[in-house]
Amino acid sequence: MSTPERPETAVRSKTLESAAFGADPDLDRLPEPGSTRDWWTTAVVLGGQGHYARARAALDVLDRLTAGFSTHSDRVLASLSASTRASFLRQSGRHALAATWDGRALAIVDGRPVNAEAACDALTGLAADALGCGRLPLGWRLLGECRRRLDDDGALVGDGGLWRQQIRIEWVSAELALAGGDFTRAGRHAERAVELSGESESVRHRVKSDLLRSAALTGTDASAAVKMAADVFGRCRQYGLLPLAWASSLLIEGVSGERTSPSAREIGDLIAMRGGSLLPLS
Repeated sequence: MSTPERPETAVRSKTLESAAFGADPDLDRLPEPGSTRDWWTTAVVLGGQGHYARARAALDVLDRLTAGFSTHSDRVLASLSASTRASFLRQSGRHALAATWDGRALAIVDGRPVNAEAACDALTGLAADALGCGRLPLGWRLLGECRRRLDDDGALVGDGGLWRQQIRIEWVSAELALAGGDFTRAGRHAERAVELSGESESVRHRVKSDLLRSAALTGTDASAAVKMAADVFGRCRQYGLLPLAWASSLLIEGVSGERTSPSAREIGDLIAMRGGSLLPLS
């Protein structure tokens, strides 16, 4: 018989979920994790803020707690931990190394009782890794497999389904289309991500979806792209989303030729102080 969750533990979990996937991504005084899943949620929050060293430390704790995969939940969380490590590596441009972690994440849950949350995080991660390695057809195939699993799961955003996984599919689809030079297709996927994220409570997902919409506009309306990216940049600073602030600054500086304040380089330096290593600036 399972032990009932204590009220204070439930409150801490809800606070962390709101910071990771809701309205409070800038929460700076995070509550102490009260459950195993809370350690993963904590890592997600910290990663979104650019506190990479602290995020990896939270994942270290999670990996110790789930070692041995004694329960189905442990297996799922171990997979999510590996996918999260992969995302940090991908943001530093180390796509091949990220793919080994995403591959591990998929192997942990594949062939087991279906868990679309973890499997789709791994598959979209592998698709993004393939993009970074220049293997666009592979990326599209991996996204197709992810869509199939979501269809099999019957996950619908409006029904409380796996909204985050569906948004991630649209993000990577937009990025693959951009890499292939198809700005129109990229725009369709970015617009779908904006629509889906608008149905969620996640500030971070809304901001990133708008950033991709801005990137898609660079091929058709550079002025509009810069204007939208400037709005994204302001929201990133408001909510402390340093990695997305860095990405939006790069877009603005690259398209307009003008520096943001702070500049992409300055934001990158701050992230480096927090244990991150983003793509080098020339």
